Amino acid sequence: MSKQAKQLYEFGPFRVDPQECLLFRDGEALSLTPKAFETLLVLIQNAGHLMSKDELMKNIWPDSYVEEVNLSQNISMLRKVLGDPAQGSRYIVTVPGRGYRFTEVVRFVPQQDDIVLASRSITHVVIDKETSPAEAWRWVAVAGVVVAAILGGTWYWRSHPAPKLSDKDTIVMADFENKTGDPVFDGTLRQGLSAQLEQSPFLNLLSDRRTAQTLALMGQPKDARLTHELAQEVCQRAAGAAVLDGTIAQIGERYLLTLRALDCATGDSLANTVAEASDKTRVLDALGKIASETRSKLGESLASVRRYDIPPESVTTPSLEALKSYSLAMKVRSGDFATCIPLFQRAIEQDPKFAMAYAQLGVVYINIGQTVRGTENIRKAYELRDRVSDREKFYIASHYDTMVTGDLEAARKDYELWAQLYPRDPLVPASLAVVYFYLGDFDKVLTITQKAMNLSGENRLSSNLVWAYIFVNRLADAKAMALEAQTRKQDDPSFHQNLYVIDFLQRDFEGMKREAAGLVSNPTWGHAALNYESDTAAYFGRFAQGRELTRRAADSAQKADNKQSAAIYEADGAIREAFVGNTALAKQQARSAPALSNGKEVEAMAAIAFSVAGDSGQAMQLANDLGKRFPQDTIVEFNYLPTIRAAAELRDGDSGKAITTLAAAAPYELGITALDAGISLYPVYLRGEAYLAAQQGSAAAAEFQKILDHPGVVQNELIGALAHLGLGRAYVLSKDTSKARAAYQDFFTLWKDADPDVPILKQAKAEYARLH
Repeated sequence: MSKQAKQLYEFGPFRVDPQECLLFRDGEALSLTPKAFETLLVLIQNAGHLMSKDELMKNIWPDSYVEEVNLSQNISMLRKVLGDPAQGSRYIVTVPGRGYRFTEVVRFVPQQDDIVLASRSITHVVIDKETSPAEAWRWVAVAGVVVAAILGGTWYWRSHPAPKLSDKDTIVMADFENKTGDPVFDGTLRQGLSAQLEQSPFLNLLSDRRTAQTLALMGQPKDARLTHELAQEVCQRAAGAAVLDGTIAQIGERYLLTLRALDCATGDSLANTVAEASDKTRVLDALGKIASETRSKLGESLASVRRYDIPPESVTTPSLEALKSYSLAMKVRSGDFATCIPLFQRAIEQDPKFAMAYAQLGVVYINIGQTVRGTENIRKAYELRDRVSDREKFYIASHYDTMVTGDLEAARKDYELWAQLYPRDPLVPASLAVVYFYLGDFDKVLTITQKAMNLSGENRLSSNLVWAYIFVNRLADAKAMALEAQTRKQDDPSFHQNLYVIDFLQRDFEGMKREAAGLVSNPTWGHAALNYESDTAAYFGRFAQGRELTRRAADSAQKADNKQSAAIYEADGAIREAFVGNTALAKQQARSAPALSNGKEVEAMAAIAFSVAGDSGQAMQLANDLGKRFPQDTIVEFNYLPTIRAAAELRDGDSGKAITTLAAAAPYELGITALDAGISLYPVYLRGEAYLAAQQGSAAAAEFQKILDHPGVVQNELIGALAHLGLGRAYVLSKDTSKARAAYQDFFTLWKDADPDVPILKQAKAEYARLH
């Protein structure tokens, strides 16, 4: 065969040179044994036809007898090189008991011809019997245009080979240009493609949050539709490498999807992919195909694409309508909970098996304090987790372990595995910081939160980072960041919460009033702000005012259909009353809280109140229920239950047993345990009380000092004030009268405007008088 007449074979991204016995993928030669190459050549020369094992063996070993295992080894080698799994094969299909069939379309290309027709869906236009002649010719015309574009693009690509992306390059996704006129595709295809591409450990998509931030800097609405021009400018401003620009068009019942990857600096083409859907119900299938092909063309290995390539109906949903609702919810999820919740609910109604919609809705509910609803939705997502990609499995499993079972060690492992597979995903360290927040390792909370911000590449300030600074008592840094967020017009309520706490710790009472006034009027955050004010009133001994604020907070939460938060506020008030000796009020509020909700935090806080107030029967009943319902929960097992039991033991006069019981809480005692009430360090406070009862002054002083050493964690909890009194009592036991007087005076200074009838204040005054 002359060189001019030599025929090459092409299929998918592969080219076969029979004369040189070479197999290429995207111009790169692949390693094959001679007999494996001959096997491939026979198969592609008979593409579409079933080849029996005997036929294949006679073609490959015509003059000798070999065992069938030799053919099997060749087939196995070919599949490995082609990236073709035995199950669900794309190229070589096994027909059990009969032989093999090569199923990919094979093209014959003369060596001097540089044209490669890369899209099977375009080179083979299928016309249904029902298709009208006019419609058929329209499809032929469309195919002709696309083929012409591919021919021109192929010539350019061969003469100007496009560089592939690296795993450090950022990609910006434009909205699909919707030429169908059907609004169901608006925003929906971009969300679906994003979910497909996020499976990739290789590609690095610019987050929606950072995209919105960049749009704002450009003077555009944060939810502006990302046209090609806008997306390219966003890409340039974000130092990205490529823009993905898609189009959907309709001819009759059929849909044509195209996706271009363009260099965002030059506009040069990096990759083009086309897929056809026979009808509207197959559009998401076509979206999955162009996502997979684009990943490969942009430089991701074929093995990686195949390993992390769950189809769209599993990664998201087979319902375009549900995906539309979900995409609208995700656009506003970051700050507009009131809007996103009904959109997630609508997505679930449209597809009751939409796992990620349940997961996102559950997390949103928990973020606004509706823990019971949140855990119900996350539990449902966990039941449906086989329908999602690996990345989404990590998301669901980690949130399930954190928020449903409460197994914080399991959650920590989830995030560590997630980080190994997706090391550039900023959501991983951001979520891992929450685990350390519960565990009480606030130095790690700060470090990991900073890492999450660096990975996100955002110029946006984070309320979570402000909290992290507060926890480690870096108030100047915390305040500077919160104030800077306001000057940048990043003025969401969480920064006002930050500033309220900072002002409290710095005793800026005017600042506290200003921040509280802004929060109380917020329909979502208002009841939490009232409870903050209630805690502050109790901290300074103003219990009558605190009770009124608790009532308003609980009423406001119930009006907002948030019984969980209302119950927590009641339980929080009950604990405060119990700690200062108002036992009748404590028991009354402790009974009312579980009547509103049986959430984990509610039962635990009510049980603590009962236990401190002397009703060990009610306390143990709630404790036993907690133990049965949450056997894996780290906080329940190692914080709540030891605290409840130790308080009862202390009330019964067995301080030694209480100290032993609280030893189990030591590794987790600094952790924040109830987001709505912010309770923490209760095991430390009760251990201090137990040491006082055991007449161990030095040991008691160490526990109360631990509370005073963590003001950013304790914040405006009542025990922050009572720790001064506990410290004074400990110094009395240690015979250090001077330090005892100073500690008592610190307490009295805080309670200078306290209600005079508070039992613990009367006791403190009597004790102080005896020091003189």
